[in-house]
Amino acid sequence: MIIATGTSARQIVASAKKLAHRLEVAGYDAKIEGQQSGDWVVIDAGDIIIHLFRAEVRSFYNLEKLWATDFSTIGYNLYSAS
Repeated sequence: MIIATGTSARQIVASAKKLAHRLEVAGYDAKIEGQQSGDWVVIDAGDIIIHLFRAEVRSFYNLEKLWATDFSTIGYNLYSAS
């Protein structure tokens, strides 16, 4: 997963189009979502997922928090036999 920030919606949409084109040239079947607004564009190329954000949107959704959670302190076992 790649997370990047752009300076404007126009830059994000242009970057997404260029990345998708280069991925397709490299043999990936890239799908793009979010080009209409340019606030958050996701490029799904199978093994590679790219998130392009405007700064305000990236800080609002804060995807980095997914890696910051410490699950080792939770006192339960998801796979315990009943």
